[in-house]
This record gives sequence, C-alpha cells and structure tokens, in this order.
Amino acid sequence: MDGGNSDREAGQGITSTTASLHGGQETTLLSRMLPLLYHGMLLVGLPYSETELLRTGSGGTPYGGPSHLAGSESNLPLTDEERHLCQALGKRLARTALALNQVD
Repeated sequence: MDGGNSDREAGQGITSTTASLHGGQETTLLSRMLPLLYHGMLLVGLPYSETELLRTGSGGTPYGGPSHLAGSESNLPLTDEERHLCQALGKRLARTALALNQVD
C-alpha cells in the first residue's frame, strides 16, 4: 500500500436493511465502519436532534446510516421518518465535506 488514496475526498453513507426491527441493523453498520476507519475515513452520524430517531418504529439509527425495515417479504416502502433521516444524513455529509474543503 503506497497511501495513494490518502487525503482524497470521498463521501459515502452506509445503510442497512433487515426483515425485522431488531434484525442487527446497528451491528451491521458498526462492523462496516471498521474498514473505513482503517483507511482513515471520517464518520458522520446523526444526532438525536433529528427527532425522527426518537419517533421511528420502522428504522433509523444514530450510527451514521439510516436503516430500513423491509419486512419479511422485503416489500415495505421507506417511511417518512426513514426518508427524512436519509436526507438529514446526506445534508450532514455535504456540510462536513464543504467544511473540510475550507480547511486547505
């Protein structure tokens, strides 16, 4: 490894989907973070000021990526809360990227 990707801009959100509400979404997101940290990436999460995290019964997690409860047939659509949390993460990621770009 020559470090060729060091200090390069990249943005990525990690997400998860499961058939049940307690199907391991947080564990999946946490395990996906380790390789990203290994390569020096920054993580952006969702704070509880995103009140949909407190109200959702379908998905959503503060661990940096919205999760989706797809149901046993994998046919449940995104809820309004899940959609809001996805957009909130995208906005936080964009604001963080812009702020980091100003540091040069």
